[in-house]
Amino acid sequence: MSGLFDPVRFGGISLPNRLVMSPMGRGRTTADGTPLPVMAEYYAQRAAGLVISEATHPSPVAVGHAHSVRLHTAEQARAWSGIVDAVHAAGGRMYLQIMHAGRISHPDLHGQTPLAPSAVPADGTARVFRGKPAYPVPRPLTADGIAATVEDFARCARTAVEIGFDGVEIHGANGYLLHQFLSPVTNVREDEYGGAAGGRIRFAVEVARAVAAEAGAERTGIRLSPGFPLNDMSEPDRGEVYPALLDALDALGLGHVHFVAGSDPDLVHRLSRRWRRTVVVNAGTGPLDTETTLAAADRALADGADLLSFGRQFLANPDLPERLRTRAPLNAWNPRFFYEGGSRGYTDYPVLAASTASTASTAS
Repeated sequence: MSGLFDPVRFGGISLPNRLVMSPMGRGRTTADGTPLPVMAEYYAQRAAGLVISEATHPSPVAVGHAHSVRLHTAEQARAWSGIVDAVHAAGGRMYLQIMHAGRISHPDLHGQTPLAPSAVPADGTARVFRGKPAYPVPRPLTADGIAATVEDFARCARTAVEIGFDGVEIHGANGYLLHQFLSPVTNVREDEYGGAAGGRIRFAVEVARAVAAEAGAERTGIRLSPGFPLNDMSEPDRGEVYPALLDALDALGLGHVHFVAGSDPDLVHRLSRRWRRTVVVNAGTGPLDTETTLAAADRALADGADLLSFGRQFLANPDLPERLRTRAPLNAWNPRFFYEGGSRGYTDYPVLAASTASTASTAS
């Protein structure tokens, strides 16, 4: 299994294996994005290694979906602090992922016109508290707006460090704000933040520099999804943009890059070889069975990954590392409870011992 269960150093801390819980929005928050107490139980259940939090918004206008979690008030900080403490008490390590949704948002969520690189609306409908409205035409960020947004990321990272997170990951993937700046389709600016690749990567680099100044470069990472079409994205020149971006981030000394490999695995493979520090790869969920998951991990490690992140496998299997280590069957997930709700489909997935006992009881 290619060293999947070997201890490894990451961001100056020790991890017991190379498995990472991928960030997954689950919607267990109050209406204003404050984490509910059940989130502490959920994350602590899955703390057998590195946990990366669900995408967390650093300001109200950064919110992209109803019940998305935030970190920009004292109450939200207190709630997150309890979650981090629970993960640490369970023996895990936890990074906060910080995300601005950009144009993938709606005024119903925060009362403002969404912000974006350019006035290019996304095709599709927003996930708000009531109904499914179309995405509006976003408001292009001004120079002052860009500076304020960079500071939002930095302030969120500073709070994360203060309340005990082991590091932070910037969300630069999946069609959200940083990703929007990288594409010539969603970024048609004519100033220093647009145009050629060097201009379009500038915002992401400025965010990374500001976050690294607060969390430490070694404990700062970024998630990227080259060519991923989610949220109406198109990147015709990604083969030029991402090498330039990685070189600029490398100069900052960032600790890791977290790739979503599904859409352009060849490019991710080349980029993984280009990055000189830790590479985390999300190889895609695929069929939820033990052997397929292990095979995907082996391939990714052979192709240059240092750690492997999994989403739905961790969602449905709190004890995923132990199940994979022993080649035990995996629980099936229930998509009905992916987003929002309470403990059902969230903290009630059985661990291996409980699953075995249940099977034995049924058999007898």
